[in-house]
Amino acid sequence: MSASMGAGHDRVACELTRRLAAIGIESEVIDVLDLLPLRLGPGLRRCYAWTVRHAPWVYAGIYRIFFTSSRGPAISPLTVLAASRLERAVRRREPAALLSTFHLGAQVAGYLRRRGRLPVPSLVMVTDFAVHRLWLHPGNDGYLCLTPAAVRDVRAATGRPAWCHAPVVGPEFGRRDTVPVSGPGPRPVLVAAGSWGVGRVDRTARVLAASGRYLPVVMCGSNERLRRRVGRIGACVAVGWREDPAELMTSAYALVDNASGLTCKEALAAGVPVIGHRPIPGHGADGARAMARAGLARYARDAAELLASLDGLGLASERDRQVARGRAMFDRPSAETVLSALLP
Repeated sequence: MSASMGAGHDRVACELTRRLAAIGIESEVIDVLDLLPLRLGPGLRRCYAWTVRHAPWVYAGIYRIFFTSSRGPAISPLTVLAASRLERAVRRREPAALLSTFHLGAQVAGYLRRRGRLPVPSLVMVTDFAVHRLWLHPGNDGYLCLTPAAVRDVRAATGRPAWCHAPVVGPEFGRRDTVPVSGPGPRPVLVAAGSWGVGRVDRTARVLAASGRYLPVVMCGSNERLRRRVGRIGACVAVGWREDPAELMTSAYALVDNASGLTCKEALAAGVPVIGHRPIPGHGADGARAMARAGLARYARDAAELLASLDGLGLASERDRQVARGRAMFDRPSAETVLSALLP
């Protein structure tokens, strides 16, 4: 059970489906937004997209009240609305287990499971580096997490078992040769803005371009307005939605990211150092800090720290250390291995 909020959750679900099929396990992806009545799902998606693009302070308030505050509602207000439709979908399909890759799915499944209305195990794959409250419904049977810190947080909050697994990324994000740390001309730096092109990445691009040391390659996703705005910056490359992000990473010196989502995990798999900068509020900022605490990325709070972090990667020893920490995540058991051991 995924959600078409951006592209990351769906890409994880689809890649996991491909991997499970390769070991003989049939699976199907459903969108939790489709379970909401009265076309609330598309409305929620449009509202979220507009808010993070144009009123990020509003999303920051929503995140603080509903996602992290201990005084917020015990469950998402949308949970009960989707519960009956999920219950019917499970009865029709009769699966061996249900896996959620989006926090609303985890809430709905946990809600049903705790009330005896979900007859199969409910597992949750926490796709964020920072685990907020809406991932954590104690009705779920178990959790798959990205870091040992997330495993500890989940176990403490829910009392449920949790396991650490390798991030789920496409096979095209395999290991590459190390990019030279010196050479003629500015070094290409990817600047990610998610599939919707959110955040003030144009300001990040201006800082990099003005340094003369780095060539910003801005991944604007589906945001054509952002692509045009970035395209007017000198010494900068603006690209729209790409089906081949792995190709962009083959020669990247580093990734500057603002959401701590799937693109970060793909970069870690490809051996591209990650720097969090100007993160979007809520899960983006929390994720950037969590990645930095885990040693998986640097967190640059301002332009000076961003340039200093990039310059520091010019030292081969520092670059190798950061790349090694990221790649070590993929030495853990794969998600499909963990899941296959848990299925009844």
